[in-house]
Amino acid sequence: MTKEIISTDKAPQAIGTYSQAVKAGSTVYLSGQIPLIPETMEMIDGDIKQQIHRVFKNLQAVTNAAGGDLSDIVKLNIFLTDLSDFPHVNEVMAEYFQQPYPARAAIGVAALPKAAGVEMDAVMVL
Repeated sequence: MTKEIISTDKAPQAIGTYSQAVKAGSTVYLSGQIPLIPETMEMIDGDIKQQIHRVFKNLQAVTNAAGGDLSDIVKLNIFLTDLSDFPHVNEVMAEYFQQPYPARAAIGVAALPKAAGVEMDAVMVL
């Protein structure tokens, strides 16, 4: 099986030794996205809900570059520096996803790159 690297300038460029996404067969593995603005590579100003919106927009750009969209995500991992923000994730996620929802995990972490409050990675199937 060959793997294809997925890349788009509509999502933040990698800030380390990784690809935005990798496609293997019909499965696409999306790297973690934090609330970076793609054009400036700066963190978005605003509260956690604005950060969550930016992360979903970044994931959406990568899913589009892979030939799909957010509805193709089958597994979503959410990393939060404050688990009390979990209700905000549900609220914002409802604006981007409809049933059937992907499988999901929410994990509390001590810190994220660039002092982000949220990071998400995903697996999608085309």
